[in-house]
Amino acid sequence: MKNIELNRLEKAIRDVPDFPKPGILFKDITPVLANAELFSMSIHAMASTVKDANIDKVVGIDARGFIFGAAIANLLGIGFVPVRKSGKLPWSTESESYSLEYGESVVEIHKDAISPGEKVIIVDDLLATGGTAEATLKLVKKLGADIHSACFFIELEFLNGKEKLGETEINSLLVY
Repeated sequence: MKNIELNRLEKAIRDVPDFPKPGILFKDITPVLANAELFSMSIHAMASTVKDANIDKVVGIDARGFIFGAAIANLLGIGFVPVRKSGKLPWSTESESYSLEYGESVVEIHKDAISPGEKVIIVDDLLATGGTAEATLKLVKKLGADIHSACFFIELEFLNGKEKLGETEINSLLVY
């Protein structure tokens, strides 16, 4: 993606201080989502990281990963698989717990969402500490997926989330 386009995306992201709690500078992506040209530019740029990789499915992480992941899957003409917070999927699931700052959370995937050997890309809006992405990697590996890469709209590099993802190829559109 050209630097001019990346600059347009960065300028559209709104910094919200002290959200959701004091000391956090939240990167609000809703202005990008509300602008059809910027959103399309984002989806095309993220999809371009796998354009020649023969990906079978896009795995999107609850909840903003659904926005990007479903659009990328549609653009690539492949299936979309949601990874949801515990108790939100209506059928038989695999689950994986992960640590949060104050406690634990669980994500789930349908047991039949990915067939062994299918090549997938994991998509989310943000890579911060990496806990949710790591749990998602573990889930899709349980189903026998071949993980091509993980793609994020934003990466907060200073939080070292990549470390939790091991050897997985990481592609981030914007890095702070």
